[in-house]
Amino acid sequence: MHDTLEQVFGYPQFRPGQEAAVSAVLAGRSAAAIFPTGSGKSLCYQLPALLLPHLTLVVSPLLALMQDQLAFLQRHGIAAASIDSAQSRDDANEVMARARSGELKILMISVERLKNERFRNFLQQVRISLLVVDEAHCISEWGHNFRPDYLKLPDYQRQFNIPQALLLTATATPKVIADMQAKFSIAEEDVVTTGFYRPNLNLLVEPVRGQDKRRRLVQWMSERPGQPSIVYVTLQKTAEHIAEHLSRHGIQAQAYHAGLPHEQREAIQRQFMAGQSNCIVATIAFGMGIDKSDIRNVVHFDLPKSIENYSQEIGRAGRDGQSSDCLVLANRDSLNVLENFVYGDTPELEGIRCVLDELQGAAPDGQWEFLLGPLADQSNIRQLPLKTLLVQLELRGLIAPRYAYFAEYRFKFLEEPEVLLARFEGERREFVAAIIETSSRARTWATVNFDALYQQHQAERNRVVKALDYFQEKGWVELESKQMTEVYNLLETGFDAATLSQQLHAYFKQHESSEIARIHAMLALFATEQCLGHRLAQYFGDDQAPQRCGHCSVCHGQVARLPEPPALPALVDKNFEALCGDFIHRHQQHSGTVPGAERLTRFLCGISVPLFTKLKARSIQGFAVLEDYPYAEVRDWAEHHLQG
Repeated sequence: MHDTLEQVFGYPQFRPGQEAAVSAVLAGRSAAAIFPTGSGKSLCYQLPALLLPHLTLVVSPLLALMQDQLAFLQRHGIAAASIDSAQSRDDANEVMARARSGELKILMISVERLKNERFRNFLQQVRISLLVVDEAHCISEWGHNFRPDYLKLPDYQRQFNIPQALLLTATATPKVIADMQAKFSIAEEDVVTTGFYRPNLNLLVEPVRGQDKRRRLVQWMSERPGQPSIVYVTLQKTAEHIAEHLSRHGIQAQAYHAGLPHEQREAIQRQFMAGQSNCIVATIAFGMGIDKSDIRNVVHFDLPKSIENYSQEIGRAGRDGQSSDCLVLANRDSLNVLENFVYGDTPELEGIRCVLDELQGAAPDGQWEFLLGPLADQSNIRQLPLKTLLVQLELRGLIAPRYAYFAEYRFKFLEEPEVLLARFEGERREFVAAIIETSSRARTWATVNFDALYQQHQAERNRVVKALDYFQEKGWVELESKQMTEVYNLLETGFDAATLSQQLHAYFKQHESSEIARIHAMLALFATEQCLGHRLAQYFGDDQAPQRCGHCSVCHGQVARLPEPPALPALVDKNFEALCGDFIHRHQQHSGTVPGAERLTRFLCGISVPLFTKLKARSIQGFAVLEDYPYAEVRDWAEHHLQG
């Protein structure tokens, strides 16, 4: 273990916590490493991967994270690769071939990849020593970044006979840690935490009124010319405006957000890493896995989404151990925008009912097949909460995922069909002939007809997909698949849909309240009279941090009294007809019904849901016109007018 650390990675000794986590894994036990951002979690799987007999499978929520880690591994001569959606089919096949042959030590994938039946078939053929779950807090419904697909990971571990798991995260509260530990059966002593206090980060909270924030930001950045800095904002358009504003004032800045083309994002990130550009104004899309050690400033121009997000984002500063400043320009102005994101993820009661009706409608077949996009449109539930809803139905024992498949497979012959056929004999030849005969050929592509294959030749879908994969591997055909269809077994359909809708709606409402409480806990942290470093560590269950760090704004004697947002004109004086008339009219034309208060509120607060895309709601007068008002107030106002 120590030899590998020095010879391969070039480190004379382990950092705190690393040795305990690595030792547990090498002793054959599952473990969790909970270290602050930038303190070397990745090494906890990279080193064991070299010493374990088989493949290490790493599940990560983000492509950017994988790319950074891959580049590091390749620099150190470690056989690592990823399979991701940006790759060509040939590249993905080559990676799978390397994994099958045992040449590959580390394979990185996104969690969604595990829904792909072709990929799962492949995993069944490969021996895996270790499952690594990166950003493991995503598995907990109490975590700040809950990803419903993560809940399936313990099942996959069993399914693919992976003897042990290693969970990695930088932001987990005691409740989330307990949840992670239970789901993967990790012993208490194999949960390694190293504390959350970072002595080189100066945590500064400055109360600044909304109209003064730009001026203060320019002043702050001007005092630190050329220092690598990240400025975090909530919305994409804010990122553009602030980057432009800084550039106008002589501070070269670039906007970075998920709305930019992939190539442009990559280029901005490369320039920042190389020190060619020093200031990035970003939404939280930026920074995951950014391993730049000399970031001197992290400024929150807008409030972060939660204490966990704040901790992760400031964690990108000062990884070289040098002093770095983390500034929050704090007020309550953007509070409603943050809360609106939360409200937008709560499905409407009738949307939940719509999904349950669909499920019951599939009862005669014993299984339920659907495409996620159309189901989201039909129920008017965003895709992420819809996935959460499906996981809830699983956890209640009503459905069990069988597989997800691409509704359509098509292939192109790279050699003549007769030549392909001549490679086989006996029963196999008949099977290949059946695939060729039943597939409907257009000019160049042939589309596979699974139903005909099953009816005429009893050929199971799974066998057909495996055969096509094999042909592709050999270079005899080119294969394409599209339209992901989810297939679930129905375990229980006799439930009362009305009652269950209410219960599930209550579950989402409870989740909504806990997310809103999370936002208010963050405001309380910023306005605290206690040392910020101590208070932050305490939130994550770390009691070892000093009572007074001596280098935060509170220790400097500046307790932040957050200014109230500017007073808004009273809602009572707003003209309901002028704001909502056009939307109500278009809604009626589309669905024959008047929208309820919840839907009107989403329209007025500018919260997008699938239906609004269909109605082109953004172009309707009144969209987002009340986004600065508290959601609950707008809803009461809308309800009052609808009843009136």
